[in-house]
Amino acid sequence: MKEKSERLKKLQKLFKLQQFIRDFFLEREFIDVLTPPMVQNPGMETHIHPFQVRSPHNKENLELYLHTSPEFHMKELLSLGFSKIYNISYCFRDEPNSTHHRPQFLMLEWYRTQEFYTTIMKDTEDLFKYCCEKMLASGEEIKSELKNFSPMKKTVQEIFLEVLKIDILEYLEKDKLLALIRERFPQVPLPPEKDDHLLSWDDGYFLLFLNEVEPKLKEYPFIILYNFPHHLSALSTINKDDSRVCDRFEVYSFGIELCNSFNELTELDLLRERFNEQGRLKENLYQYKLPEPSEFYKTMKSLPTSSGIALGVERLLMSICDIENPFYY
Repeated sequence: MKEKSERLKKLQKLFKLQQFIRDFFLEREFIDVLTPPMVQNPGMETHIHPFQVRSPHNKENLELYLHTSPEFHMKELLSLGFSKIYNISYCFRDEPNSTHHRPQFLMLEWYRTQEFYTTIMKDTEDLFKYCCEKMLASGEEIKSELKNFSPMKKTVQEIFLEVLKIDILEYLEKDKLLALIRERFPQVPLPPEKDDHLLSWDDGYFLLFLNEVEPKLKEYPFIILYNFPHHLSALSTINKDDSRVCDRFEVYSFGIELCNSFNELTELDLLRERFNEQGRLKENLYQYKLPEPSEFYKTMKSLPTSSGIALGVERLLMSICDIENPFYY
């Protein structure tokens, strides 16, 4: 009975939070949209692994995947003329269970056309504050540090200077970054030097960030990190004022990464180049390849200037309320 009661309480919190998210976007005149969960291409990120759909009737794999994000189809809607849209749905990624991940999880994504990503940044601050206030007003207990919500912003350069006393933007060459890690941070688990040719700059960065910087972010109830080094641009634009960085931000709450936002890249040739590189890396590292995102390339031909974000709903619940395992499934 206790287990049943605890599950009920958790689901009440989760479903309340989903309703408050919808209320937030309704008040701001966003349209709640749906996208298909089975897609021709699930996303091109190197280290994100999709599930391929299999038919038990025909006993064969289909040329379809469960999406890792609704992004491609939401951008199709933007290309058709929608301007302010959001979506809450399950996404699927082939990763092991952890304290803040499951192979299927709730993702909130929203997009704005003709807006720079700083507007999405303000949306995110407002949404977090709105959900904290609504959860508290509904009778739910929230973490004490959030009762007087005060967002913080730092560039990635600033957080590295603060935590590690290094200027990460002075180490934008792979060999220089790896040498720094070996000299100053020997506890970071780099592979042997003879295998450096197998590593990218991103690998060195993430090993340093995840081992030495991210643990310090537990001290922050809500912090926006922005102006990521240009290597991490993914589908974001390069900053017009400083080409060393890209127009991307992430939010951490008590050390949990909540969301990832881009000022969306709309140059088809550059996007194709980045996808091809990610595809090569995926095949080299994981020995499989995904189909070319041909339908998405068609979308990109008419995608307007836009910005967007993806946010984990269960992670948001974990951040606001004192819940160790926020997942329904």
